Parts: sequence; structure tokens; C-alpha cells
Amino acid sequence: MKLNKKLLATGVLAASLFTGQALGAVSADEAAKLGDSLTPMGAEKAGNGGAIPAWTGGMTTPPAGYKGDGIYVNPFPNEQAEFVIDQSNVDQYADKLSPGQVAMIKQYPDYKIPVYPTHRTAVYPKAVMDETVANATKVDLIQNGNGLGNYESATPFPIPQNGLEAIWNHITRYRGGSVQRNVGQVTPTANGAYSVVKFQDELTWRTYLSDYKPGEDDNVLFYFKQAITAPARLAGNVLLVHETIDQVKEPRRAWIYNAGQRRVRRAPQVAYDGPGTAADGMRTSDNFDMFNGAPDRYNWELLGKKEMYIPYNSYKLVDRSLSYDKIVKAGHINQDLTRYELHRVWHVRATLKDGERHVYAQRDFYIDEDSWQAAIIDHYDGRGELWRVAEAHGMQFYDQDVPWYALETLYDLLSGRYLALGLTNEENNPYSFGVERQSRDYTPAALRRAGTR
Repeated sequence: MKLNKKLLATGVLAASLFTGQALGAVSADEAAKLGDSLTPMGAEKAGNGGAIPAWTGGMTTPPAGYKGDGIYVNPFPNEQAEFVIDQSNVDQYADKLSPGQVAMIKQYPDYKIPVYPTHRTAVYPKAVMDETVANATKVDLIQNGNGLGNYESATPFPIPQNGLEAIWNHITRYRGGSVQRNVGQVTPTANGAYSVVKFQDELTWRTYLSDYKPGEDDNVLFYFKQAITAPARLAGNVLLVHETIDQVKEPRRAWIYNAGQRRVRRAPQVAYDGPGTAADGMRTSDNFDMFNGAPDRYNWELLGKKEMYIPYNSYKLVDRSLSYDKIVKAGHINQDLTRYELHRVWHVRATLKDGERHVYAQRDFYIDEDSWQAAIIDHYDGRGELWRVAEAHGMQFYDQDVPWYALETLYDLLSGRYLALGLTNEENNPYSFGVERQSRDYTPAALRRAGTR
């Protein structure tokens, strides 16, 4: 499928083409809509008069059966799909699907999209939402959009004026102040054979360090550590990242501890289209978390809002009764276990700047209005052909007021292979929120301590 290289004639709200000026903050009158006609995060409070209900505060009460142990039970266990989109009716629903979703349905006869009732479960902690409202009138884009002025935490642009602001909302969104998770990643062959790479990830926002000092290391958004725990040939290797905000001014700081060599080295390749960790070439570094890192290689267009069927409330995919064999199939995950709902999304298009290099020449982002999480991203190659389709199966971590991903998938339409990241069904202690970390836990010297084989 060819990408459209022409700017859309209608629906373009703004293009992120900067000449050095500061952009971002909205007027007090505009910001007054937050908490009124808009949610504190900037979504439309009202429903659409049909399948999309009004936002009434999100899901803040865990369902019966949840034991507070990080094993998330399905709050909608008895709901059935209202209809299923497949090859027999995909053209009827194509206006509410991405080109990538349509391509997946047409390529795989057993790929389907089961559509369930919509629940607007997304909500953040009150302190995060309050800071987001405050950000609306003070945070701006600086350094040609590569940095954030007057920014400390939370979502910077609840009322985005251009595509780059919407992308910054995804990049900076709250995922728990300090969290550890144990997850699996698979890259099945075309016939479905796979092995699991297991990670222990840690993610701590700078402002959540126990020894946090305002103004210290203030170009860092968060600290990230990823240790491979299986298979044995990779176990003990550890990645450490200091995620800088303005990565043009100060590139991402990254180090790798190699357990076999027992040495720490800088890792400048952990950026842009450098290879993803233990991903068998199936994702780039900036495919992690759907998209991460510096946005400077692309022009960004905000193409407006639309209603789409996106993965949502995907609790079936974390069901502890399921083995990975029940989820991982040839060509794609088991779509019988997925759940899609109709939600409003922001459509953002990224096109590679002249003179810049990246394996993806264009990316189309579909970002959930309630959470600012990218739900679907279509990736195009340098020839303008649709290449990879990313879907994030989101869910609300209802005991933490954190929207996040149950599972990320990245499908390669050309090779027939895919990557799935975030599997927890067979993992012990899948999520631990509120872990206490200090700045010394995220130093290169700490890698050796974490990298014992």
C-alpha cells in the first residue's frame, strides 16, 4: 500500500514546522475547558451519542476478585463481542480502521477484530491530572520542538496545537512514578515457532527518585534499566538509559553491561532505528513503547481526531490461566483473546525530513484521547509501501490509576513475522509499582551489580 505524500486537503490542524520560536502554552480561557467540557487530560468529556459514552472519571475501583498483587483480573468477564470485523466485512468498517489494520485482515484469513462495548476506563492520579491542567498555560516547545520549556512532570500539552505536541504527550505520559516489571518478548518465525526472551525492566521518573533534588539533572525525563533474565545465553546482559528530554542538545545516555565480557560500554546505537534489544531485527530502538526518543528526524502533522476501533481493556491477554502457546500463533497473536472498542483518537503523521535517515519514511500514529497512549502506528518504508503495523493492547492498571499496555505487537507485512512484547502470563511478580530507587541505582557502576549471570 502506497503512502500519500501530499498534505491532506482538510483536517490538518497544524504542522510542526519550527523556526526556533517557542510554541505550546494556550490561553487561560482555552485552558478553562479542562475539567469542564474536556477532561483534565484534554479529551472530550461527552460521548458521541452512540457507542462512545461520556467520560465519568475512569475506572478507579478494582473489580471483585483483585487481590492487590499485580495480577490484574478482567473487570468485564461476562461481556461478549458485539460483532467481529474480518475479511467478509472489512470494507464496511474500513473508515474506522487504520490502513495497517485493514492490511492485516486482508493478509491473514484468521485475523479478526472483535468489537466490544466501549468503556472509558482511563484515568491518572489526581496529582498528575492537576499538573497536566497547570501545564496547559505554561509549558511550551523550545529548541525547534526538541525540548520542553517550563516543564517538570505530567502531560505537557493537554490541548495540543500541533502534531509534535501530541507526540510529546505520548512520550512523557505517566506510567507510574517508579515501577518494576517482569515481561516476555517473542519474535515467532513465519510458521509460529518461538522462544521467549525475558526481561526485568525498571522505570523511574526523575521526580520520583527518593533523593530527587529540583533542578538536578533536569534534562532527564526518567531512568530505565532492562536486565535480560532468560534465555541463558543472554541472561545477565543489562541496558541502562538516562532518557534525556532534549536529545539533540544532549543525546540519550545509554550503557550496556555484557555479562560474557564483564564490561560496561556506552551504547549510542540505542536510539532511532538502532536494533531493538534481543528482537531478531523485528523492531527498532524507537519502536519500544510504540514510540520513544527524540522526534527531531521527522516533520509532524496533526491531522485531527477520528473514531477508530482500537485495542482497549485487554485484560484477556494477561489472564494467568493462559500459557504463551495460547497467545502466540503464526503470523499474529491469537485474535480471539483480543478486545477492540470504539474510541476517539488523535491522528498524527510523521514524515522523514529531507536529509535525515531512518528505516521508516512515514509513520501514522493513532493516539487515544483519554490516555495519550499510541494505540496503533502504521509504518511505511522508503518506497512508500506499508511495511509494519504496531498495535498496543492497552488496559487500565486500576489499583494505580495508570493506563499502560498489556501487550505491544509489531507485525511485519513483508516477512510474515512479528514481535510481541510485554507477555506476563507465565511470569512471577509481573508488575510492582512504588519501588524505591535512588539516583545511584541508575549509574553505570550499578550495571555490574545488576548483571550477575
